Amino acid sequence: MSHDTDKLIRQLSLVAFLMAERRPITARDVKSNVEGYSEMSDEAFARRFYSDRAELLSLGVPLQSQRDEFTGEELYTLRSEQYFLPQLELENEELAALQTALYLLEGKFAYAEPLRLALQNLALGRPGFAEPPSDTALRVEVLDPDYSPEMPGRLAKLEGAISKQRTVKFDYWSISRDKHAERALNPYALFNDRGKWYVVGLDLDRDALRTFRVSRIENDIKFATRRERDFRIPSDFDVSEFRGRPEWQVGDLVGEARIEVRGDTAWWVQRAYGSTGRLEDDVFITEYSSIPQLSSWVLRQDGRAVPLEPEELVERPAGPVAPERFAVLQSLLAYLLAACGDEKEAEIPVGDLLERFPSIPPEELEEHLSLLNLVNFGGGCYTIYAELGEGSVHVDKELWGDTFRSAPRLTPLEARAIRLALEYVGPMIAADAHTPLARVRKKLEETFGVFELGRTPDLDDEGVEEDLIHTLARGMDERRLVEIEYQKEVEAQPSTRLVEAYRFERALPHWYVHTWDRTSDGERSFRLDRMRSAKLQREKFEQREGFEPTRLRGAKTARVLYTPEIARYEIERGARRLVGGGALREIQVGSDEWLESDILSKRGEAIVLEPAELRSRIAARARELAKELGVERLRVKA
Repeated sequence: MSHDTDKLIRQLSLVAFLMAERRPITARDVKSNVEGYSEMSDEAFARRFYSDRAELLSLGVPLQSQRDEFTGEELYTLRSEQYFLPQLELENEELAALQTALYLLEGKFAYAEPLRLALQNLALGRPGFAEPPSDTALRVEVLDPDYSPEMPGRLAKLEGAISKQRTVKFDYWSISRDKHAERALNPYALFNDRGKWYVVGLDLDRDALRTFRVSRIENDIKFATRRERDFRIPSDFDVSEFRGRPEWQVGDLVGEARIEVRGDTAWWVQRAYGSTGRLEDDVFITEYSSIPQLSSWVLRQDGRAVPLEPEELVERPAGPVAPERFAVLQSLLAYLLAACGDEKEAEIPVGDLLERFPSIPPEELEEHLSLLNLVNFGGGCYTIYAELGEGSVHVDKELWGDTFRSAPRLTPLEARAIRLALEYVGPMIAADAHTPLARVRKKLEETFGVFELGRTPDLDDEGVEEDLIHTLARGMDERRLVEIEYQKEVEAQPSTRLVEAYRFERALPHWYVHTWDRTSDGERSFRLDRMRSAKLQREKFEQREGFEPTRLRGAKTARVLYTPEIARYEIERGARRLVGGGALREIQVGSDEWLESDILSKRGEAIVLEPAELRSRIAARARELAKELGVERLRVKA
């Protein structure tokens, strides 16, 4: 029998013994009567009994102890009214809504099994738990980009280490430095931020608080010692300080930036970033730890955000015209292929190339050829391998082508699972249950109240999204048109649309609604965080026959080349690594404007290869944006 099996039997036997006796029990009583303890030496018993008590407490089993005033012995009790789940007055539709959450998150939620156990406990003795999911589950799709088959196991290991306050070791890929190394960590808390899981704690190698993205942990997570406890979490630790930070505030803050927000977009900046900065007379003031990350955000706003301070931020957005350089690379590639003709190779004098391409400095010719070689290995079409030799360029043309009747109290892990489920699909649950989300959450948290959830961050304020979803859900149910006020990412002013709402999608961290937009007479998807308002109309609509709306239906495919400087970040998002350190990614693009803002945000480190018509558009917009931001000299990297 394994060590874990022995421990499980021992702990369950201890709970059963304490529940059956209904009187204070001494350690001597436990050693004599509880399965698994009687054969132990006194020293081993003291160690195991202490460990089992601590672990049961961490699991939410309310063991209590006090000293006998006459003998001085420690007395232990477990009262049944504290062990069993208190009566929870959830309405049937509210419980059904939570069941819908489980259905929605099945197979893509790392805490699905604790959530299932929690709902089974909540539904114990009540009919309907095994019934088919509600209509909401059929009209909502949930996508978690950070989920993987390994994620539940990693989170469970970290949850256990946090609960037991055990030091862990793991191999970690530091993406900012592109280094792989073993790290030792005293984990304080787990949190999910914008759809990604992080663990925060004391990094023993650096003797400082650090956050680690769980998906970048490689191989197994192991306990560093065999001790029962390695550390204590500081009483003043607050995980909320690490959650909700934009990219430019990750790390030690070094200054404050002032950014003018143009057009009628202040409301969106306030909604999206109000907790990380403030607005003063259309100027967004925010602290920062990284100028490059803040610069990327400025460029993504496509002229609606103009940096005022600090000077480094004003000067930084000098790279967005990098796509324009593709015209030179395209011509160079065509020339090299033409030089090969029907043959598989060619030798071209360097002088001829430089004469034909005067925009390429002699010292940068090899750099241009190397970039073309990167495109070769990921191009999927006729390509070349070009090598600079003594006085000539050699070109090779190539072809490139997978025990107890009553339900026990929810454990802290189960409580966390429900809290996270509410965060993932909470607004949709509230809309389906026809009750404010705050009321559902309050009832559940009355059950959780005995647990210390201080290391679980507060849920985001989803009141605005909940109201929008409620209105749109009514439009779906009653087949009524909805008028929305919507701000596209690249537009300075919101527009008014009249839509037929059909389906929701939760693509973490955003909510989408898929519609038929009567204003543009076509299928459109809208992000709720960019929706200013939604008003239900009296006019009804007939469901379009055969219409199954999805995000990015009919989207075009763009091929984007990333330089080695940022390739590792894009590889994590699905790009293919290329020989030489770059990366190539095929992206489904539903909006040319979105791709434009995304390329500009890369600060000159991304080049659109296809479709060709977007290259000139992005280059032209980059020149315009450079003028708007007051950037005169433009420098790019290969």
